[in-house]
Amino acid sequence: MTSPGRITGIVVGALAILGFGVYGPAMLLGPLPQVSVRLEPAAAAAADVPALALPTTGASALAVVGDDGTAETVATAGDPAAVPIGGAAKLVTLLVTLDSLPLPADGAGPAIPIGPADYTDYLRYSGEGSRALQVSPGETWTERDVVRAVLLASSNNHADTLVRWAFGGVEPYVEAANAWLAEQGFTATRVDDSTGLSGDNVGTAEELARLAAMVLADDQLAAMLDDPDAAPLGARSVPDLVGRASDGDVRAITRSFTDQAGLSYVFTAQLPAVDGVEGEPRRITGAMLLMPDYETLDPAVAAAVESAAAASAPVTVIAEGTTYARVLAPWGDEADLVASVSRADAAWGSAFGEPSVSVDEFSTAREGREVGRISVPTATGEIASPLRLTGDIHDPGPIWRLTNPATLIGAFLASQDD
Repeated sequence: MTSPGRITGIVVGALAILGFGVYGPAMLLGPLPQVSVRLEPAAAAAADVPALALPTTGASALAVVGDDGTAETVATAGDPAAVPIGGAAKLVTLLVTLDSLPLPADGAGPAIPIGPADYTDYLRYSGEGSRALQVSPGETWTERDVVRAVLLASSNNHADTLVRWAFGGVEPYVEAANAWLAEQGFTATRVDDSTGLSGDNVGTAEELARLAAMVLADDQLAAMLDDPDAAPLGARSVPDLVGRASDGDVRAITRSFTDQAGLSYVFTAQLPAVDGVEGEPRRITGAMLLMPDYETLDPAVAAAVESAAAASAPVTVIAEGTTYARVLAPWGDEADLVASVSRADAAWGSAFGEPSVSVDEFSTAREGREVGRISVPTATGEIASPLRLTGDIHDPGPIWRLTNPATLIGAFLASQDD
């Protein structure tokens, strides 16, 4: 007969064997806890940022044209609200018309007959002193000729002719144009006619700079602005009344004066190449509205373009090897997380944003492994670099595992929640 003491011993021994058989493998083979992350106070580039110069008079904006033809606003000044835009409304006239009835890649496009209403418009606008190009009843103009007249000569009668041909009248055009503006994300710009002569044609300088980029993204319109004298054989003569010789390297896209809008000027310029930077020079678009006179406008445009050239020089925002975080393992291993590559961008007159660090979850890793990412907001988007370890995070080994059950059990439970 087995004594009670012996039974107790057997039970204790069995439990010990069982416990060791379960505890040991669980501690030695179970998942390790994740490393913790401590952010380091590394800042974005602190270099002096050249300011963008825009006038406080009226309303102004500058935008950088991206490779995809879209524009990123980099500066605004003056009145931020929707204001009368004058002849800049003709940019909407052209974009909306060509969106539905694009010009052919080669050739003059469809014929547009000149009727009594077109001739009446010419007489009326001429009599008012508004821009107009002569037409006569019975003539035929091609779509390309009419588009050139609207873009280069800012001809009011041709703007009406274009929308009558394309939409059946000014009123249907206005409805279609405002729907198009809404679809394109323009929340402040609205048109009331095809010419811009109505004071109810309104918009912000920021949205007009974006519209200008859309004009440049249209190969046909961009070619007309780039070489106003180029036209197919037999095309009608259209003077470039929008551009001026005094504009220098700045290309006026639209330039007008009305009593309600004052001087409205939408322009583009290609900035000079920056030494040591690969790729095409950057292009900007700009808008200056409610300008009182050319004595105010011209130096403001020159200063804006000059400051944009300075602000386009790239600054190193993320430097390779800069420490942005440190990882710490519960068993004592530590390593820095440093940027794997350098990244540079133009400041465009604005300080760079605060760095944002993201780190992958891991327990062990070898030196040099990329385990995270550093990103910094800039005026035209975000730039980023992977983060790599500067040292090994080792497995802590069996002694640490066997002597830290609570930590390992916590890591096991956490792994079950994932």
